[in-house]
Amino acid sequence: MNVLTPPKARLSIEIVHDLVCPWCYLGVRRLLRTLRRRPDIAFELIWRPFLLNPDMPRMGMTRPEYVVRKFGGEDRAQRLYATISETGRHEGLEFRFDRIRRTPSSIDAHRLVRYAAGYGRADSMVEALFAAHFTDGHDIGNHGVLIAVATACGMDPLAVRRFLASDAEAEGVHADNLRAHRLGINGVPCFVVDGMHAIAGAQEPEVIERLLDIATVDAMRF
Repeated sequence: MNVLTPPKARLSIEIVHDLVCPWCYLGVRRLLRTLRRRPDIAFELIWRPFLLNPDMPRMGMTRPEYVVRKFGGEDRAQRLYATISETGRHEGLEFRFDRIRRTPSSIDAHRLVRYAAGYGRADSMVEALFAAHFTDGHDIGNHGVLIAVATACGMDPLAVRRFLASDAEAEGVHADNLRAHRLGINGVPCFVVDGMHAIAGAQEPEVIERLLDIATVDAMRF
């Protein structure tokens, strides 16, 4: 007797994120953990850039200067970082804010993710960039760092170097950032499923699961 395998729901999940956003790192980890528990879902991840610091110089700025501009001072920043670090530990993430010496512009890192998508490596690239910044404290606005991360993800370092030296995909990054704002997205992470269902913030897995349940029902209906 043949047992037919139930059809899988096919979901397209847009992840609106910034690579210098710790809550995005946390939210993406929770999303992926939830998806691993759902063999009934076949999913495609689409990475959409969002610029939390649109006025950041392309060369970035020192961490102390950024902390003052963003949080008003070190004390407030440390309280926030302690909360994020504690939450991250429960997800297996090691946030090492003490290692970050420079806050980068994320434009080139987003460009690299778009480039990596053409080779089927966007998912691993995002994970590697998050880890490089938040665990290793590397400046992911630095082309040397980006080339090293891309190489570790299996990409051709010379091709990546040529890509980064150009301005390719920069227009696409800014266009996606503008699109997000026009859609009313003012904070990240934001997960948009099949263009119809959205949830913002580093939500608990149970909340993400409910979103997937609703999207799955709709996907199987059509």
